Amino acid sequence: MSNRRKLKKTIECICDALFADCIAIAMYDGKSNKDNTDSVLTSVITIRENYVRRISHPEPGMPAKVYFKDLVEKFKVEALGVIEQIESMVES
Repeated sequence: MSNRRKLKKTIECICDALFADCIAIAMYDGKSNKDNTDSVLTSVITIRENYVRRISHPEPGMPAKVYFKDLVEKFKVEALGVIEQIESMVES
């Protein structure tokens, strides 16, 4: 059970950092687009809720080790997508 708890805390920590970075860029960059900022923040919240929920309710019939490995890989891909969106906010 502690591994699930640790995974949840890690995902929450990463999402909190992404959320804070997006807010900081929006506040300190005078050129940021409000709609773009809102969409990035919404995607961070959605990712967080989705993956924490999936940790609590694994798919039946799938081995736990395979399920959680797949979950972590998918989370990494989505988090990198958000990071790219945040980087594009800085560049524009």
